Amino acid sequence: MERVMVVRRPLAEVVAYLEDFAHAEEWDPGTVRCVRLDEGPLREGAVWRNTSRFRGRTTALRYELVVRESARLVFAGENATVTAHDDLRFTEEGVATRLTYQASLRFKGLARLASPFLRGEFERLADGVVDRLPPAAEAWRP
Repeated sequence: MERVMVVRRPLAEVVAYLEDFAHAEEWDPGTVRCVRLDEGPLREGAVWRNTSRFRGRTTALRYELVVRESARLVFAGENATVTAHDDLRFTEEGVATRLTYQASLRFKGLARLASPFLRGEFERLADGVVDRLPPAAEAWRP
């Protein structure tokens, strides 16, 4: 899934907000809780436990920040049934930032059989990110 949105804040501030995956509680409609598991400055290798609700079920994934660049963040999440990959790319657009957000899920084992039937629900969640992420990032104060 891919969505493009504009956030009315400078690129560096949008990246600073999104590099802390704990903020997913504010902008991801599926996230119930997201807690950082390590300490110290945000860096590649930082990890979070993200608890999400989907179709009435709650599941937790361990996410890691695998790419941290000035205009790109990549998070990889995993548990026993799914691998998630979130790729965020940022482009300056005047005083605002254009964010291209790509998310992919790869199910494991028997769960793979259900993935074609869940696409519509994942697309709706992605639409929810477009509705929630820009105002959350614009309201954030470091």
